[in-house]
Amino acid sequence: MDLKSLRGICALCLVLAVAGCGQESNLPINVSISPQDTAIGTGQSIQFTATTNNTKGVTWSATSGTIDSNGNFIAPAGPQSATVTVTAKSKKEPTKTASATVNVVAPGQVSATANVQVALYSISPAAAGNVSVQFGTDTNYGLTTWTQPVPQGGGAVSLFVAGMKANTLYHIRGVVTFGDGSQFMDADQTFTTGANPAAQLPAITATTTTGMTPQGGVELLDLVVGSTPASQIAVTDLGGNVLWIYNSGLTGGVIPNPIKLLPNGHFLINYSTAVPDGGNSVLREVDLTGATIWELTAAQLNTELAAATCAGCNVTVIGTHHDFVQLPNGHLIVIASTQETISGVVVTGDVVIDLDQNHQPVWLWNAFDPSNLDPNHLDTDRRPYLFPDWMHTNAILYSADDGNLIVCIRHQNWLIKIDYANGTGTGNIIWRLGYQGDFTLAGGTDPTDWFWAQHGPSFVSSNTTGQFSMILFDNGNDRDSLICGSTGAPVCHSTVPLLQLDETAKTATLGFHPNAQAYSSFGGNAAVLKNGNVEYCESAGGPGLAGDIYEVTQDSSAQVVWQMQVTNQYAYRGQRIPSFYPGVQW
Repeated sequence: MDLKSLRGICALCLVLAVAGCGQESNLPINVSISPQDTAIGTGQSIQFTATTNNTKGVTWSATSGTIDSNGNFIAPAGPQSATVTVTAKSKKEPTKTASATVNVVAPGQVSATANVQVALYSISPAAAGNVSVQFGTDTNYGLTTWTQPVPQGGGAVSLFVAGMKANTLYHIRGVVTFGDGSQFMDADQTFTTGANPAAQLPAITATTTTGMTPQGGVELLDLVVGSTPASQIAVTDLGGNVLWIYNSGLTGGVIPNPIKLLPNGHFLINYSTAVPDGGNSVLREVDLTGATIWELTAAQLNTELAAATCAGCNVTVIGTHHDFVQLPNGHLIVIASTQETISGVVVTGDVVIDLDQNHQPVWLWNAFDPSNLDPNHLDTDRRPYLFPDWMHTNAILYSADDGNLIVCIRHQNWLIKIDYANGTGTGNIIWRLGYQGDFTLAGGTDPTDWFWAQHGPSFVSSNTTGQFSMILFDNGNDRDSLICGSTGAPVCHSTVPLLQLDETAKTATLGFHPNAQAYSSFGGNAAVLKNGNVEYCESAGGPGLAGDIYEVTQDSSAQVVWQMQVTNQYAYRGQRIPSFYPGVQW
């Protein structure tokens, strides 16, 4: 190659080089930063990385804490949470920046409560998000509470941690999930539960059949009478370990009937005497520590009824008893007993009352009310069992599909459907289910296979009107209209019928219908669990003063999967609930 050609090539290279430099200098400056959103504890560090299309790099800054020239950020220390903005600024073009958010969270605190088996976890994030708590006997945790929101703009959140065995060390860790998707895992903390007085612990044993798997959750127990000072309310795990007890401190011979977990995570309990139903009643809401949120006595309810303007509310009640149901709108439907003198006899019947969110009566159905004299009215001359305790209503269900109420009347051997229509109904009886009612029994022998002196119905199907199914505990006291065990009467036995109902055709078809393990003269309930098995409670099923609860397969063998025995107390109801926290399955 000659000198002239070489000079030409060099000149071309120079031109290209200069052109390239000019092209780079004319490109828009871009800056990006990662991670974009993150969460760390106070005093902790995190590495940020900036990407830019120029070789001069970026300058780092943070609204709080420190960050070095390499993007290593150290959060501010101390007891306060903060929201920090980290910024990367182009050195070549300072107007070009990128920012990231760091949710800096001060450690949560774990403290004891008035209940020795319940801890309180508190944390104060600086931005909106949600908080839950993981806990267990080791750092695998295994159990979790529900999730509660952080106030808008940040603030304190406190959650009760319940479901722990007594006298046991637990590991507890809070989890905060922010609105930007970042998540903060608090440091592990420990909490040792205390012990309840031994005399207050119910005598409980529970066993799972080898090779079988029961439905998960915990068992909520409503225990009554009793020959010991043991608590009448308890929650256990499926091994029979007591996780929570509550003692009301009430006197006057009251017993709990029933207790239910509310959507707000509290328990609602009705206390009253067994004779008469509703005597000395107290309806009480408590939190997981046992602190009373509100309560309504029979005297207070009568004061409210006297002042109420709803039709039929000018009635005096003995008190609330046996059951209640909270509606989606926050109203509370309760059963209360009342009395009237008929032909010189004092007859005890029931009313159903709708209490609004402020516990004011806004609707009432009265079994004695002559305005109920439609073709399906209740007749005080119908006295199949234990008159003058005419009704002895023991359960109530809300039919969400049509807004009506299904009421379980033990001493009439009936379930009845009342036109409630979400508080606008007439109170007329839509139908009566049971012997001499409005339905034809299919798949069984009438009258033997109807239910008698029944308790504790529940819906099985997701729909609650039209064609739907229910299950209940059939005590069988007056089966075939004869007192069982008496001369010429059937042998005393209880059953667990599952009925397919057709409201239009008025048919009730028996499906699953096993005999219970033992005869229970009172109390009880039944439900189909999430896994398809059936759980039922025999309030007085054991020998002597005892109650039994069984989970069985829903087939012809009704094989026992799990069972619990309570001694020295009867069990009015036993209920498998997913956990202490609505919406959380353990």
